[in-house]
Amino acid sequence: MTGIFVRFFLVSFLASHFSLPAAAQTTAPPAGSVAPAGQAAPVLRLLPDTTGAAGGWQLVRSVALPQPGAASLDRRGNLYVTDRQNNLRQFGPEGEALNVYAPPLPGHVMQVEAWNTAKILVFYDDRQQVLLLDRFLSPISELPLPQLLDGQARVVTLAPDDRYWLFNESDLTLRQFDATQKRFTITTPLDILIGRSRPDFRFLREYQNNLYLVDRIGGVYVFDNLGNFRKKLPLPGLSYVGFRADELYYLGPAGELRFFHLYNLTERALPLPLAGVQQVLISDQYAYLLTAAGVQVYKIPGK
Repeated sequence: MTGIFVRFFLVSFLASHFSLPAAAQTTAPPAGSVAPAGQAAPVLRLLPDTTGAAGGWQLVRSVALPQPGAASLDRRGNLYVTDRQNNLRQFGPEGEALNVYAPPLPGHVMQVEAWNTAKILVFYDDRQQVLLLDRFLSPISELPLPQLLDGQARVVTLAPDDRYWLFNESDLTLRQFDATQKRFTITTPLDILIGRSRPDFRFLREYQNNLYLVDRIGGVYVFDNLGNFRKKLPLPGLSYVGFRADELYYLGPAGELRFFHLYNLTERALPLPLAGVQQVLISDQYAYLLTAAGVQVYKIPGK
């Protein structure tokens, strides 16, 4: 009996004089987190990364190209950008000129997509034509959308399996087209998702089994590779986004380069070395800054 009393006294004494550390509870959204369109996925904004200030950038080359238009990077680091005449120009990773494609018919290039390993997509929105080029800018095939689509395509992209994704702004549907079967294989209505908003869709790309549809007004809609809606990222005001590893990047409102992690939903900022940048594209080692005067090729700080 005495021993039990002594043990009880010791336990009470220790509990009243010493506090044990509480176990921390951490919460993080899973990689496949889903948020409804009306409730955008949360974003943790971090302070700007001042280590990448202007002094850390190394100018590699300046390319004179007044009023550059649609642009894209391929996986080899080659840059594709349209000029004022809507010719498509190809540059090497350090900005060296390689090839030029001049279309036989005039047309406005809405989108260039070079992320496919072997094909470059060029979308002419005024005549609703999709053109595929090889990596030397020689034509491969054409896709005349008026013969296939009842409506008007706003943005078009090429999936890794060579199927096409497009947004039909006439009936507000996201559609997938199989050129081999010559038919649409997936149709996702977006009228309920969009609601009464007046979207302004500017860009579309499939990346890491997800499809990203950029609305300049509302943000970035994310779908899986079967066209099922997953979430909406609260990133309004964008006309283009790029991807690098597990991050989405874009030009911020203050002219900075912003990186948004696709899975842990954090965001970081990197100051750019010059002002007046209209679009930025990032490869593993280089940054391509598009201005009204042309393209500035910089080596990324720390690379």
